[in-house]
Amino acid sequence: MSSSSNSPDRIVVIGKTNSDDTSWVEKLPTWQNAVFSVDNDTWPLHTSKNKGREANVYLTYLVENYQRLPSTIAFVHAHEDGYPRAWHTDADSYSNVKSLSALNVDLAQSNGYANLRCIANPGCPDGIRPFHEYNDQEDRRAEHAIAVVWQQLFGNNDVPNVIATPCCAQFAVSRDQVHKRPLEFYVGALKWLHETPLDDPTSGRVFEYIWHIIFGQEPV
Repeated sequence: MSSSSNSPDRIVVIGKTNSDDTSWVEKLPTWQNAVFSVDNDTWPLHTSKNKGREANVYLTYLVENYQRLPSTIAFVHAHEDGYPRAWHTDADSYSNVKSLSALNVDLAQSNGYANLRCIANPGCPDGIRPFHEYNDQEDRRAEHAIAVVWQQLFGNNDVPNVIATPCCAQFAVSRDQVHKRPLEFYVGALKWLHETPLDDPTSGRVFEYIWHIIFGQEPV
């Protein structure tokens, strides 16, 4: 992790595989960075297993750093830019460097959470309906799993009928917002992610749909 006593009070958190080049984070001099490997345990920062896509990295970072978070944390994918890989980054050239450079940190602080994608589609206005029975053949396992996972994560049965959020799990949060849930919440979420029989993409997508709720936003 890039940090020092005079480091910026913000950090970008990224998960990578051995084939990903994340050197582009050095183009962000006003950000610290924490780059986790998901498939190389000799990398300075790494996850204990490769499960759950970016959710695994995001939760690992929060669990390991809960007591020493900077004031703003941005969670993004490993790609720098380009289409189609970075199609969901809606800055010019699909660039994460430009997206993070343009981030309104004051807004992230005041609201507690800021999705880095401003284009609503896909995901809104009613992208996720946990109890809806669909007639098409699209894979809805993650969507339907939310009704079960919700009780385990949040400890209640108040599962929303509709969840809406712009895709695709790139966002910024404030330290204060993270701390509105106890460390045990993130530990439990990571444990569920590692132990669920749901496969890698499905378990990761569950969190893609609910990050905004975890960080204090309404379901829609």
